[in-house]
Amino acid sequence: MLKNQLINLKLKSKILIIAGSDSSGGAGIQADIKTVTSLGSYAMTAITAITSQNTTGVLSISKVPLNEIKNQIEFTSKDIKPDAIKIGMLHSSKVINVVLNSLIKIKIKKIILDPVMVAKGGKKLIDNKSIGLIRSKLMKKVSLITPNIPEAEILSKVKIKSIDDMITAGNKLLKKGAKNVLIKGGHLNSKQVFDIYLNKEEIKIFKSKKIRTKNTHGTGCTLSSAIATYFSCGKTLKKSCSMAINYVNHSIGAGPKYGEGHGPINHISLLNVNKKFR
Repeated sequence: MLKNQLINLKLKSKILIIAGSDSSGGAGIQADIKTVTSLGSYAMTAITAITSQNTTGVLSISKVPLNEIKNQIEFTSKDIKPDAIKIGMLHSSKVINVVLNSLIKIKIKKIILDPVMVAKGGKKLIDNKSIGLIRSKLMKKVSLITPNIPEAEILSKVKIKSIDDMITAGNKLLKKGAKNVLIKGGHLNSKQVFDIYLNKEEIKIFKSKKIRTKNTHGTGCTLSSAIATYFSCGKTLKKSCSMAINYVNHSIGAGPKYGEGHGPINHISLLNVNKKFR
């Protein structure tokens, strides 16, 4: 019976996701929910913006009222307290300030920030004032920030063309107040992908085989949500990054190849589904 097959499933932790919605399902809130769920935890959401997009690009972005963002974060957390928070798309300085104020109120310590700035298709998703606020305030409030190379260049003001440049940029972010940094190296022109985790005590370089595909939409959202999930369950940040990188690589390799542009990855690639329902 179906009841007997599912009886042993137990949710490991609770994650609050603060991010934008992606109508195509590959990134944003949709990718976050799929990731958290497939890794065995419970996903809650505070939607900051609604995007109309597909694999070829972003058509439009609609803002969610500031008070509704506040209510989603605080009212949800009052009833079901998150074990960790993942933050994604924050499209304006006003939204960032609302989120900062709400984070102070709900007092959650484990926070992962994915500083979403540019869509996979190239459309800018955040303004310059917001970038400055992430750099000066939000970055200091979180456990880990996970920029890709273009985002790390913007935040650190360092041009990145090598692993050494990635480390230099990461150290600049640490000097600006970041506690831990994971710079994603997928944009480097190399046969392998080098993701660099660093804080004031250590530097760890994660090496992965580069998978040649254009279907990588939502990998940043997925990675940060996976890190938040593993971190919420008691893994160290470094171990959470390692496990999340493996999960994303597996999901890229098992991608469904949907759409004409930058397609989604397969978030349930590690899920063992029992097909013998009766």
